[in-house]
Amino acid sequence: MCFNLFSKNFRKINLFFVIFICAFSAFASKQMPFTPEIQRELVIISSVHNYNLNPQTSTYSVEAQVFTGLYEGLFSYNPYTLEPECAIADSFKISRNKLTWTISLKQNAKFSNGDKITAQTVKDSWISLLNPSQNAPFASLFDCVKGAEDYRTGKSKDESQIGLTVKDNYTIIIKLNTPTEHLSKILCHHAFSIINPKENVFSGAFCLSEYNNDHIILTKNQNYWDANNVALPSIRINLSDNSEENTYLFNTGKADWITDYVDITKVYNTSSINYTSLFSTDYIFFKSDKAPFNNPDIRNALLYAIPAEKIRADRLLKATTLVLQLRGYPEIFGVPDEDIEAAQSLLENAGYDGKENKLKITICFTDDEPAKNRAQILQEAWQKIGVETDIIYKTGREYLDAVNTENADLFNYIWIGDFADPLAFLELFRSSSSLNVTGWKNQKYDTLLEEAAKIADTAKRYEKLAEAEQLLLDSGTIYPISRTISVNVVDFDIVSGWFDNALDIHPLKYLKIIKPGPRPNVVKLFEL
Repeated sequence: MCFNLFSKNFRKINLFFVIFICAFSAFASKQMPFTPEIQRELVIISSVHNYNLNPQTSTYSVEAQVFTGLYEGLFSYNPYTLEPECAIADSFKISRNKLTWTISLKQNAKFSNGDKITAQTVKDSWISLLNPSQNAPFASLFDCVKGAEDYRTGKSKDESQIGLTVKDNYTIIIKLNTPTEHLSKILCHHAFSIINPKENVFSGAFCLSEYNNDHIILTKNQNYWDANNVALPSIRINLSDNSEENTYLFNTGKADWITDYVDITKVYNTSSINYTSLFSTDYIFFKSDKAPFNNPDIRNALLYAIPAEKIRADRLLKATTLVLQLRGYPEIFGVPDEDIEAAQSLLENAGYDGKENKLKITICFTDDEPAKNRAQILQEAWQKIGVETDIIYKTGREYLDAVNTENADLFNYIWIGDFADPLAFLELFRSSSSLNVTGWKNQKYDTLLEEAAKIADTAKRYEKLAEAEQLLLDSGTIYPISRTISVNVVDFDIVSGWFDNALDIHPLKYLKIIKPGPRPNVVKLFEL
């Protein structure tokens, strides 16, 4: 789902089970009562960032969190399990051959301005996402839909060839190229939210009231279909990178949740500190579409020279594979350890002797200290095999754009999976994927993903995907370094409805105040 900077079995369903899922969503909501009299504005502190509040083009995790309040799709994440639940969808059924999804919408679903959300609204939203001029990064996740890829890539301009049919006002039919049992998980992603072409109109539980360099204010959407079960009247997101000040505000009861930049050693109530291992991987990658780094031997030569222990020394959860070990996913070899002789041999065979003919590489990282340390490790390691390394540093705000615009050969990503499936990572390297920033293309890899999509048995499907992952790693396009951990500080004495999960996504509609006033004795403590 989310790109984050360095600095921070869905089984076959019959109609009966579908109805149960959607009923459960409503049931779960009703099981979260709140006291209206004590509800107030929730205060969150988040990092300073140039927020892109267009759900179709945004890629950052901090924006994804805001979108859980502003927008909604046909399905949304369960705040605890992250399993897809019906949101604007009321029910759905899947054909026997699994190539047709028929989705019925809630007839009371409206936008914040009162406009009804209909099947045509849904189709229009998705057509907008697929529009080539939009250049939407997550649009290729919809390539499983008939005609979507051709339209997205400009091969076809005929919208009628896309497998989306409006049956009636509240029923949309999706025709697929191949069975896609995780489609409801994809549709939880903010890129597939239902949008209105009018400005400042929202489909989620909240509306955007203010946004400037200091804060974002969301207010309750009274036209939201489930407004009666949304507790908070408003949410204020203060934007600050001042760890000391942020920690003070939390300790004195002036902030309820800090998502970033906090001094955990000074948090008064340590039970508020929440650590979560994310469904994520921190890795470096080559731009593999231009010489000389379109040569896998050269890429692998540089990766063989990396001191594996040193590059991962400051990482708590070390990684040698791209995909986090999901239950049932086969263990693969991953990337090899340091092998200087192999590195030098590959370079020499490619015509680089490290003396008269030196390989040159430019790397681009963020300008924080951990990234700078990583860059220095790479520079020193590659110097030993006669490679010259230039380093470009970019601020956190500049970095994502730099991946597409900077003339560099190697970059660093932390990628948080969008749903609990290997494809959340492997899609990034499919040749025609809108998420493929590496330029690496491999027909065998694409074929393995296509073959996996046709396999109903989860274990066998995972085997095929694991084969694709090892092929990717053997190509030397990426080098996994670690898994990441998120740190949130939440006043659980005051706030309910917040659950830790592997995507670090916490739907805002479920949050509520459970106690009036500050934590016991907190004000007295800081008045002393």
